[in-house]
Order: sequence, then C-alpha cells, then structure tokens
Amino acid sequence: MNIGMVCFPTYGGSGVVATELGIALANKGHKVHFMSYSQPFRLNLFSENLFYHEFNVNDYPLFDYQPYESVLASKIVDVAIYEQLDVLHVHYAIPHASVAYMAQQILKSKKIKLPYVTTLHGTDITLVGKDPAFEPVIRFSLNHSNAITSVSQSLKKDTLKTFKIDNQITVIPNFINIKEYNLLRDESIKRKYAPNGEKLLVHISNFRKVKRVKDLIHIFNLIKNKFSSKLILVGDGPEKPSIELLCRKLNITHDVVFLGKIADPKEILSVSDLFLLPSETESFGLSALEAMAMKVPVISTNGGGLPEVNIHGKTGFLSDLGNVDEMAKYAIKILSDENLLNQFRENAFDQAKKFDIHKILPQYEKLYKQMISKE
Repeated sequence: MNIGMVCFPTYGGSGVVATELGIALANKGHKVHFMSYSQPFRLNLFSENLFYHEFNVNDYPLFDYQPYESVLASKIVDVAIYEQLDVLHVHYAIPHASVAYMAQQILKSKKIKLPYVTTLHGTDITLVGKDPAFEPVIRFSLNHSNAITSVSQSLKKDTLKTFKIDNQITVIPNFINIKEYNLLRDESIKRKYAPNGEKLLVHISNFRKVKRVKDLIHIFNLIKNKFSSKLILVGDGPEKPSIELLCRKLNITHDVVFLGKIADPKEILSVSDLFLLPSETESFGLSALEAMAMKVPVISTNGGGLPEVNIHGKTGFLSDLGNVDEMAKYAIKILSDENLLNQFRENAFDQAKKFDIHKILPQYEKLYKQMISKE
C-alpha cells in the first residue's frame, strides 16, 4: 500500500506513535509518506520505503495566525496525486481531521478517491476538543472520516460522551517494538546519576499542567525521606520553572536531575527503579508502557487509559488523582522489598509484550485494506 501519514512533529505521544507506525509499515514493504512542517523527531529516513514531504507556512503580514490548515491540505493533495496514495492516516483530530476532509473533497473534484482514517490520541478530545468553539468542526470531520481509531477504551468513551459521533470508533492501542527494549543495564550510567547506590526514579513528559509535575516533586520528597534516592526528569515544558522553584523550596535541588528532551529514553529507563506518572489524565500512557518494556514498575494515577496499561498490584500501583501520600506509600512499598521489585519488573515486561507492534500493526493494515476496498 501507498500510505500518507500526517502528524505533529513535536515531542509528544501522537507524533511518536505516528512515526513508529510509519517505520513499522515501511519495514513490511508499504510505502509511507510523512507530511509535516518539520521532520518528526523520531523519524529515521534510512529506508527505501519512507518519504518525508515538508511544507512551509509562510509569514504574510496580512495574517496574525498563519494558514496552517490550507497549506497542509494543499500538500496532501499534491502528494496524493503525484505519489498515488491509497489511503491517508491523520493523527490528532485538531486540525488534521478537517484538513483531511478538505483534501479529500478537492481530490474528489479531480476524480481521485482518498479514504482517510483519523486516530484520536487524547487531548484532541479530552482537553482542546472540549472547547465549544471546536465542537462543530470536530464532530463534522470525525463523522466524515472513513474510519476512526482511538488509543484506548477510555478515550473512546470520552469521545462518545463529548461528541455526537455516528461513525464507529475502533480501539487500536498504542504500541512499542519490544525487541528494541532489550537493553542491558549499564551500571556506569546508573553510577553517573546515583553514585552512592541511590534508588533512581524517573518521569517523562512535556511538563504541562495536566501532567501534575508538582505532585511528582512532592511524591519524590516523601520517598526521599525514607530512601536515599534521585529523580530524573526527561522532557521540558511550561511547568519547568515552577518545578525548579518547588525543588529549591523543598531543598532537594541536588537530588533532581533535569535532562531535557531526549528522543530515545531507553538508556535512562534501563537503569531506573521506578517510573512516576501522577497525571490528571492519560488517554493511554505511552511513557508508562515504554518504562514497563524496560522492566520498570509504574506508580500512576488511575484516570483515563492508564488502568488499561498499568495493572494495579501487578505492574505497579494506581491511585486517585492528587493522592500524593498514597503514591509515595506504594513507591516505598516496592522499593523496600528487592524481591517484590524484581517481581514487579517481570510483570511489567510481560504486560508490555501484549502491546508489541507485531500484534498491533496487523490491525492497522486490516483497517486500511477495508477502507480501500470500500472506495
């Protein structure tokens, strides 16, 4: 198949999933054409089946806000015609679903059929999508998608609750390539961040308010009162200055390490003892799954799709939003017992294997073929 792939190239779950999906499809012999305003940060083009089509949103004095949607729609039309796309896959409903519909209608006027699937990733529905200003456009473009997928049962329920959707929504969960997570624990890395044998905790996110990173710092502070430990923060975002201030206030600055954005966090995860994710909501929890694939147990909240990934009392623990004391208690429980920690590590890995790309990819291929056959 010849597949068009549209995603945001930024540091975030939807772009990661789109990129890894495209790479896996290319490895199976499909031709995959990425379209974005910059190259997705995990996209490695060393494949004869991977293509990247950049478009530029020019700065015109007339516009306060640049016409991203129109330029992207034009690029989709151009690629669809000259690369003879069979199907288009757009990630994140806003604004990509409506852009796909626009491109589809333009192509239809040229007697060219291009079915498109919209994958919902989370905040496009649960956060941004709840803005009433977006509701008519999102509802229309989703109902006119040839197929809709969501990354969890929880997100599907939220979508149906928020919007009047007549289309069927197919749940296809996020995934990892389990073979890529077979890294040996590099003790030299562990010693770099925990030179005195401290417990190593890690968090990965874009540091937005929804990630509750202040809760994270308070959880770590409680753990640190029981164990000599270090916290590694991977990522960046608007909450970083407030986290730094809180660390200074609690006098734990020297125990918290900010690593910034890292395209591939596997090395850090390989030497970690526990993954902390106190988010307000997660449509799926891809960062938690990546941690589990590296045999790192997860302490998380119980909102959104997290219970579909992190199994309470088996791969880690789940707590209510904001229950900092309980999350710290659970973390201390695991870290206090080496046998329990090792058991949770193995359980986490076993759970992660259920989301291996080789189990998920055929679901997308089947969906694409169904869409093409209906046209």
